[in-house]
Amino acid sequence: MTGSRRGETAMAAGDWDRFRQDVVTRPIHGWARGALPSLSATEREALEAGQTWWDADLLSGDPDWNKLLAVAKPRLSDAERDFLDGPCETLCGMLDDWRINRLDGDLPPEVWQYMKDEKFFGLIIPKSRGGLEFSAFAHSEVVRYIAGRSLVAAITVMVPNSLGPGELLLQFGTEAQKDYWLPRLADGREIPAFALTSEEAGSDAASMVDSGVVCKGEWEGEEVLGIRLNWSKRYITLAPVCTVLGLAFKLYDPDGLIGEEEEIGITCALVPTHLDGVETGRRHIPSQIMFQNGPTTGRDVFIPLDNIIGGRECAGHGWMMLMSALAAGRGISLPSMSSAGVALAAHTSGAYARIRQQFGTPIGKMEGIQARLGPLAANAYALDSARRLTCAGLDEGRALAVISGIMKAHSTYRMREALDDAMDIHSGKAVIDGPSNYLLPLHRGVPLGITVEGANIVTRNLIIFGQGAIRAHPHMLDEMLALEERSDRLSLARFDEHFWKHVSHTTRTLIRATEHAWTDGRYAQVPDCGRATPIYRQMTRWSAALALTSEAVFLFLGGGLKRKEMISARMGDMLSELYFLSATVKRWEDDGRPEADFPLVQFSAERAFAQIRVALDEVLANFPNRWAAAVLRVLLRPGRPARGPDDALVKECSDVLYTPSQTRDRLVGRMFGGCERDGIRVLGEAFERVVATERTTAKLRALGMTPDEAVRAGVLSRDESDDHGRMMAAVQRAIAVDDFSQEELAGLLAGYRNAAPDGGARQGVPDES
Repeated sequence: MTGSRRGETAMAAGDWDRFRQDVVTRPIHGWARGALPSLSATEREALEAGQTWWDADLLSGDPDWNKLLAVAKPRLSDAERDFLDGPCETLCGMLDDWRINRLDGDLPPEVWQYMKDEKFFGLIIPKSRGGLEFSAFAHSEVVRYIAGRSLVAAITVMVPNSLGPGELLLQFGTEAQKDYWLPRLADGREIPAFALTSEEAGSDAASMVDSGVVCKGEWEGEEVLGIRLNWSKRYITLAPVCTVLGLAFKLYDPDGLIGEEEEIGITCALVPTHLDGVETGRRHIPSQIMFQNGPTTGRDVFIPLDNIIGGRECAGHGWMMLMSALAAGRGISLPSMSSAGVALAAHTSGAYARIRQQFGTPIGKMEGIQARLGPLAANAYALDSARRLTCAGLDEGRALAVISGIMKAHSTYRMREALDDAMDIHSGKAVIDGPSNYLLPLHRGVPLGITVEGANIVTRNLIIFGQGAIRAHPHMLDEMLALEERSDRLSLARFDEHFWKHVSHTTRTLIRATEHAWTDGRYAQVPDCGRATPIYRQMTRWSAALALTSEAVFLFLGGGLKRKEMISARMGDMLSELYFLSATVKRWEDDGRPEADFPLVQFSAERAFAQIRVALDEVLANFPNRWAAAVLRVLLRPGRPARGPDDALVKECSDVLYTPSQTRDRLVGRMFGGCERDGIRVLGEAFERVVATERTTAKLRALGMTPDEAVRAGVLSRDESDDHGRMMAAVQRAIAVDDFSQEELAGLLAGYRNAAPDGGARQGVPDES
């Protein structure tokens, strides 16, 4: 009897499932096939490459803060610390950025050799294959340290250790490829470059016309099956000096030599640059930053099939490989460079604001300057916090696809904002070029970070939310894949399964988001994190708002989201602000909740919440479905004025940079102190002397006396007077700017003329004019 009832129950459940599918789900399934975006092959590969992590929690509307707090604080091993204190310090001492960018046009030969000898190009390569096998955090620290000294050197180190042959070989190479190439890359016998961008294909790499055709040809005296390549690439870092080129191209097999498909797809292969038909050597001049960068072309270049990275089994899988490998360049290299730029801007601006006087007072006490210093301090703290958290995730073995996009775009945006503030604070000191100008090379380099490895406009408008929300959603991607099933019955069954789970998820999200919005997050369940606890509650409140708005965006825009880039960008900005703020409160917790650092955390939180409010308000103001926007506005209540940090908090953060302290040291982090007489060291000396003689200066100002008068009056000792004099001399050296004789200037201009392509001269060919 019992068995009979169970059978009847199972039949009833099966009947209900079929009824629900045929009567309720089928019309929705038909609508969804027309509404939701279809996936191209490259989009599918991009979505399937990499992993979600904390981004998925933030987009869920119910982030598990204990999961975030459990992430291990990134730390350096003894070997990694020794490398920073030894070879990195030595390398920075060998660099003269002015000579590199204005006179020599390249790193000196001895610097190239030193980087090879000390395995700067093998940071990520395992020790078993000749490399240093550093963690992601150590890799990031090395790049950050060098970038604070020289962008040319930093970029030269970045490229072999990020997107390029080394990274791709580590992830996808055959054992034979790893055994041969990795030791040679680690010790600099081979200099790699990776050629992706071409004239026809920039951010839209799928439109490249660079091609390879499977055919037979001669290789090392034997006829083998291989590929005949033709390409024309540009903007390729290290291309002028590389010995092996990682090349992305479209592979074709018209004669069916390796399979039935004629168009195999994007493929990545290793091309030694000594082969006939390969052209390298000409150079671009990117923003007057003279790292090796240039075009490369290939005409009928033949390579064996074994040169495909990963072997012939990886033919056609190049786009997936590239998407997986982007995490290093986007998640480590560019954020590290940005962190260095922001930290240097913060350090120098605070010091300069302390030593520079106008109207008889240090400019750092003027509110107009404080209005720039405060955000600059908080920016440096938040950006480096996000860098650390991202490295921690990478060191857990995660391929952070969306988070690396967030870091790439928003770290470089924050670098631009910070350097603009620093330039304004330094005023005339910052715009006069010369050996002592420590800001201008970084300021010139800002567009490089914003442009390379995926232009920020594309990353922000299309990738962060457009791909991130689909990846992170517990059901969206499964629904989209179900809709693309060729069998209608199978498509309907799979869609039905995920759709109703999606409905349940959306219902919970709606309740949670509305509750948090109307209680201002007061009852959100978060860990007890001291003074930061209210910040966690507010982050939960806005995470829920983001999740509910995401549901509405996909419901009402569907495939049209691809064309609504401004809405997608604002949604991505909300996610990015939440990620940076998550990293900020995590760092404060990791550091032991130092009270003196909390103004930086508070500033970051108030700024983030204000920007999230504005972004959400603008999404709803521009949402095509007006009644849905009106309902969301009532539920989520974004419209309260978004004021951001008040003046008192701005001043507190400004004082962090103005005054020596442990908080200031933590904010600036590891930084090369400069070489004898260069701008950084001169400024540092002046800053120290101004702080040390502050009481003497205040005494003289109160008395209205010169140092000599104060000595004669007996109110100042001779030693105090001498210290004050040395301070004044140090300040004069620090605020001085460079100038040049007519002969020196002519020499600099001649260097530009000789480097100009065709209208001047080709590289290495004298300008006869």
